[in-house]
Amino acid sequence: MFFRRAVVKHLSFEDHMGVARAAGFSTEAAGGGKTRIARNGIGCTAEQGEGDFPRFVERAGVIVGKEIGTLTDGGFQKFFITPSGKRQPALSDDLKAIQNFQEDLREALELTALYNESLGTVSNQYLYDRVEGRDRGDHSKPWQTPV
Repeated sequence: MFFRRAVVKHLSFEDHMGVARAAGFSTEAAGGGKTRIARNGIGCTAEQGEGDFPRFVERAGVIVGKEIGTLTDGGFQKFFITPSGKRQPALSDDLKAIQNFQEDLREALELTALYNESLGTVSNQYLYDRVEGRDRGDHSKPWQTPV
C-alpha cells in the first residue's frame, strides 16, 4: 500500500553500542554492567538507561592510563583529575577533542543535543574560590545566628 506507516525498530543497548562502533568508537566492558566508549584518547562510561538508551555515568574526559580524567575548573586553569588523583593540565586541543567526541557520539546514538552543551566544553567540577574545609560538615551561617 501507498500509505504504510514505517515500523519503528526498538534498539537494545547492545545495538546502540554497535552503532557507536560503526561510527568509529571503540567499546569495552567496564564492569558492573557499564561500557567504556573511547576514541582518540577521549572516553566516557555508559550503562543501560531508560528505554535501552545509553545513560552516561562518567562524562567524557581524557584517558590517562586506564582511567578517565574528569575535567575540573580550578578558576585559573582547567585540569583533568583521575579517580586515583593524577592531575594533568587541560590543553585547548584536549577540550576540542572532548567537544568533537561528545557531538559525534550523540549524533551516532541519535541522542538529544542540549543547547548549553553545544556551546563548548562543560567542566564536571568547579574548584575555584574555595575556602578550605567549606564543603565539610555543618557550619553556622551569619544570618542564622540564634537571638
